[in-house]
Amino acid sequence: MANPVKNLQRISAEYKQMDKKDKGRFWKDGILNNALYILMVIFIVYTAIRKPAFLAPGSIINIISLAAASLPIALGIGGCIVLTGTDLSAGRVVGLTAAISAALLQSADWGNRMFPNLPQIPIIAVILVVMVVGAIVGWVNGFFVAKFSLHPFIVTLATQLIVYGLILLFFMTNGNNGQPISGLAQNYKDFVTGPLFTIGKTTVPMYVLYAVIMVAVMWFIWNKTTFGKNMFAVGSNAEAANVSGVNVFRTTVLVHTLAGLMYGLTGFIEAARISSNTANTGLNYECDAIAACVIGGVSFVGGTGKISGIVLGVFVLRIIFVALNFLAIDQNMQYIIKGLIILAACSLDMRKYLVRK
Repeated sequence: MANPVKNLQRISAEYKQMDKKDKGRFWKDGILNNALYILMVIFIVYTAIRKPAFLAPGSIINIISLAAASLPIALGIGGCIVLTGTDLSAGRVVGLTAAISAALLQSADWGNRMFPNLPQIPIIAVILVVMVVGAIVGWVNGFFVAKFSLHPFIVTLATQLIVYGLILLFFMTNGNNGQPISGLAQNYKDFVTGPLFTIGKTTVPMYVLYAVIMVAVMWFIWNKTTFGKNMFAVGSNAEAANVSGVNVFRTTVLVHTLAGLMYGLTGFIEAARISSNTANTGLNYECDAIAACVIGGVSFVGGTGKISGIVLGVFVLRIIFVALNFLAIDQNMQYIIKGLIILAACSLDMRKYLVRK
């Protein structure tokens, strides 16, 4: 791991050797490359001045909890972006797996159970089911991208529609007629949203721990496995990776399959977190995940990205959204701001790429 002190010393030494013109370019590039983070700090300071409760312990824990719920889907979609792709089906896969989780883990005494004759299923079994469902959708995405050289945008747009159709059909099962799925078993809610620990009057939910575990696992996969190295090689240059002996087809399929698995885990957590699941659960979740990845430095040009960057990007996005709520910004206006953030992040990312090139 790089020593930050030595890096600062190196940068300082290089800066001293620059002429006036180069120093001006150094500061300009530094400000532009980190513009989003600079604006975020200014925005946080402004919000904290206007609304001091924004930095209260309860608010900070709320931000951590919201970020933890968003992390798994961002970790999954980050791998797709490393391969110069994306995944528009992610949110709908979350919705499908959330619906499955909720339907299989309804309380036995709930009067409107979707599957009234179904015995109580162990939580671990449901986790495995949604992981498999998510992985299957991811495998389909990866197969069509790798086998037929189709653009991930087209493939995942198609699977987004297919999965949404499956969600609508699922909600009509056994006379449910599209009604929300609620009445979840208490052990399921405790497993996901039960208290991990309490700070003052604010409780940190269990799923924060699960998010930390998933971050650790994905960090290990990305940085310490052959698969992770192959993923970055394919993202940087698929043809060169193939010549070097990397199985591009298998790597592409596995990246998307792993992404689908993470979406399944997101759905399992989300079902218990929101308690009442509808056909619109998961809608546009992929937009937030993509924005978080790009803000965190996962480049659409491929072969670039860090798990730590994704985590940072998720937190930045959640801080912004919570701050907007504190400032009572209209919900409709928040969609515009979200779109501008994605546009700015992608523009800055491409600028960095063109400068390097």
